[in-house]
Amino acid sequence: MAYRLARSTRTARLSLDAFAADAGIHPELLRRLITLGLVEPYVDGAGQFWFSPTQLSALARARRLHDGLGLNYAALGVVLDLLARIDELEAAVRSGRRPSRRNPSWT
Repeated sequence: MAYRLARSTRTARLSLDAFAADAGIHPELLRRLITLGLVEPYVDGAGQFWFSPTQLSALARARRLHDGLGLNYAALGVVLDLLARIDELEAAVRSGRRPSRRNPSWT
């Protein structure tokens, strides 16, 4: 299975339809991912969703986890949160600083 990672050359922000097309997914699936909190768009005053092209790689990572591990989208949110925390802790160790203590909302 191939995942598109190419950045759009159109603009610095993408509409929901343009982002879905660049990601290779149906706009309705993108709306579901937004509802689950797996993708966080900017919402303008008119209620329109806008995305940064850099979010394409985050979406591709989520899709790889979903497809490769067979995770449902609800579990995927927990896994992505854990991976983000691991990245944060590894960065703290590499820089020699003490990792921040925070209380995740899911514990």
